[in-house]
Amino acid sequence: MFVGHYSASFLAKTLDKRIPLGVLFIAVQLVDVFWAIFVLLGIEKVRIVPGITATNPLDLYYMPYTHSLLASFVWLGLGAVGYKSLRSTNWRAGLIVGAAVFSHWILDLLVHCPDLPLYDDVLKVGFGLWNYPVAAFLLEAGLMFGGIFLYLRATEPVTPGGKYAMPIFGVIMLLIQANVFFGSPPPSPTAAAVTALMAYFVLAGVAYWLEKKRR
Repeated sequence: MFVGHYSASFLAKTLDKRIPLGVLFIAVQLVDVFWAIFVLLGIEKVRIVPGITATNPLDLYYMPYTHSLLASFVWLGLGAVGYKSLRSTNWRAGLIVGAAVFSHWILDLLVHCPDLPLYDDVLKVGFGLWNYPVAAFLLEAGLMFGGIFLYLRATEPVTPGGKYAMPIFGVIMLLIQANVFFGSPPPSPTAAAVTALMAYFVLAGVAYWLEKKRR
């Protein structure tokens, strides 16, 4: 899953409006941020296998430190404690950020083939929606725009562009998702990791900027 993860960002924002949306955009993709870093460092492994699923050419055959269920609980704790400590805020805000981090595994479970280990590199699970392109794409779109809808209901524009900026951003993200699903596969694992890493931080930066157009 890619853009569907951001639905948890928008939901978390409605629960505590003091948490920056850009922070939440990183939180929901935190395990993928470290996945990309670990791939580049050779700690976790991925192969490019076109056709391994109908929508995703990545064979994610070794990622116990980022995508196991046990590791996801660790990332939840690190996200909660890290945000509370760095922002000098209360535990409620920290736990919301931690929950946003953990949401990544729950949503990945829906689309991944059985490559998500429960712990270490064993007992792998996944419902495999990536093998059903239309259903997977509609799920991504529905989750993301559902989250945007909740965000728009909980905020109001403060600039002339504030009314339409976030929906337009959603459409752009959906076009990126379409390219991920139906475009050419990445040329190498390194290219996949670098591209993903850049996308996560660019989208978080845009979200941080667009947030200023609403209150």
